[in-house]
Amino acid sequence: MARLHGFTKQQVLDVYHTMVLARKLDDKMMTMLKQGKAFFHMGCSGHEAAQLAAANVMKGGEDWSYPYYRDGAYCLGLGMTAKEQLLSFLARDADPNSGGRQMPMHYGHKALRVVSQSSATGTQFLQAVGCALTRKMEESREIIYVSAGEGTTSQGDFHEALNWASRAKAPIIFHIEDNEYAISTHRSDQTAGSIYSMVNGYKNLSRYDVDGTNFFETNLAFKQAAERARRGKGPTVIISNVVRLVPHSSSDDQRKYRTPEALEQDQKQDPIHILENECLEEKFFTENDIEKIHNEVKTHVGQDAEWAERQDHPAAENALTHIYSANGHTAETDFVPIAEKIVLVDAINHALHEEMEYNDKMVIYGQDVADPKGGVFTATRGLSTDFGTERVFNSPLAESSIIGTAVGMAVTGYKPVVEIQFGDYIWPAMMQLRNEVVTMRYRSKNAWNCPFVIRVPVGGYIHGALCHSQSIDGYFIHMPGIYIAYPSTARDAKGLLKMACRMDDPILFLEHKGLYRQGFSATEEPDENYLLPFGKARVVMEGDELTVITWGAMVQKSLDAIRECNLPSGSVDVLDLRTLNPLDIDSIEISLSKTGKVILVYEDNLTNGPGAEISALIVDKFFELLDGPVRRVASKDCPVPYNWHLEEQVLPQTADISEAIMELLEY
Repeated sequence: MARLHGFTKQQVLDVYHTMVLARKLDDKMMTMLKQGKAFFHMGCSGHEAAQLAAANVMKGGEDWSYPYYRDGAYCLGLGMTAKEQLLSFLARDADPNSGGRQMPMHYGHKALRVVSQSSATGTQFLQAVGCALTRKMEESREIIYVSAGEGTTSQGDFHEALNWASRAKAPIIFHIEDNEYAISTHRSDQTAGSIYSMVNGYKNLSRYDVDGTNFFETNLAFKQAAERARRGKGPTVIISNVVRLVPHSSSDDQRKYRTPEALEQDQKQDPIHILENECLEEKFFTENDIEKIHNEVKTHVGQDAEWAERQDHPAAENALTHIYSANGHTAETDFVPIAEKIVLVDAINHALHEEMEYNDKMVIYGQDVADPKGGVFTATRGLSTDFGTERVFNSPLAESSIIGTAVGMAVTGYKPVVEIQFGDYIWPAMMQLRNEVVTMRYRSKNAWNCPFVIRVPVGGYIHGALCHSQSIDGYFIHMPGIYIAYPSTARDAKGLLKMACRMDDPILFLEHKGLYRQGFSATEEPDENYLLPFGKARVVMEGDELTVITWGAMVQKSLDAIRECNLPSGSVDVLDLRTLNPLDIDSIEISLSKTGKVILVYEDNLTNGPGAEISALIVDKFFELLDGPVRRVASKDCPVPYNWHLEEQVLPQTADISEAIMELLEY
């Protein structure tokens, strides 16, 4: 049987057919867009050969893929159908990518193990590394493909991913499709030198620089990279030099920033024509073969487009579904004490230990979490010794890496419990958190989810100054898709953390540094079966004249303030929310029905802090129950300074709370 570069005629015809299919889909979608049948398009024209070279070595449904928005031909080669891509383009309910929730070309396909992708460029790299880490843990031969354009290599996440993947010898292929332009910005304005030379310094990393318009050359590189990854030899970067035959997107006009000569030169490098010419020269197939494929594909694309137009739009009433898991939270279990007193940090340590024994797919990592350090606050002390450094390990000092890899681990069924060493340093991970973690379930219409726990020490009163005293709860309570716990006692910390480790959603678990070893936060320790559900406030004190709603370190300060007021017993109702999402609305209503007056006491900023939103909620829902204004006691709208006299002026003090209580009682 005749072969060309090791391929049979039928194999080459199949590749050519898929290349033409990708091109005809681009053409058809642009026509439909001009007809007003859709709103947006991003084409893969010019990238087809490189993408199909990659798809040819990947096993759809076995290997894992993290493509980017220009990878239409890759997804076709992996097994996605033209109908499925048209459903996505038209935002129909049956769209396997997102059910019409994302823009077109944001690929995701559960059956093919194409993990849902967002619009954020570069976030997929670290997620792919996390996925690769779990494949290596299981000694699987599965490999991971992740792709992006050359402009995305300017993102820090790309370099963090290369660092981690190289250090771990992860089974992953990074595909950089270099068409020279990141929208309108040329490669020369993006990269100092070449991408190929830029990635040279990473140990265990193989690299290729290939002509991405030539299917056979590019496929050879991918074949070697895939074999290397399956043997456990580590990651590979493949830079395929391609051409962009269409504008960046349907909202772009590349004629504004590219010369006619340059555009004409790209047309001469059309990968479809290059494959045609080589096959014709080698008499591998004929003009009739080419014409037949073009005619068949054009007809089928037209029919598929007509079919897709007839399919149902998503039902409007489902717009708010799949923000969170439909699995209900476990009810509170019986409290059975096993120790008279335990401080909060030890309760956290014990909870982690018990959950590691409960779930053999739970892993713990972050900066300095392994022994002998065991975390800067010793919350993870002894865990790497007991469970090994494969399950409890130190991460690179890179917050985006920690969160991004956790997403990739979680989608494969693992339960990462990661630590961000201080809340003040969570901000490099915000792209991962805001655009990836909290949207994964929603944007994939429940096909994908990433349930994991993010432990974060927060808060002031420790003389930590501007960068070791921040309260971050106000930033996260308005992020739908993530639950937030904030315990004030050891008992609650253990029960909530154990519950968080078993929930089917991402959890932000806030731990006030100032409570870790305080005697007033110490409690009897619950046994290993104790689980505390989210959304259930604790009634700390009962009264009928005033409600104090608080959480974290402010619980004790509120109690101290009430004692200083010398009020009669039964005057003040104190609610410790324990979780900020979900809020226990029912307990707030019950308390206000008794008292009619309420003060919010919290550590975050007064303006636009979490108490502002809860206050608005109270006014909106329970205005008729109020006998006075909703008051807030919180930190000043100011960074937290280092000097303790200055710190006292910024953070809420017991006297501030006492004054507010007395003023409102007298109102």
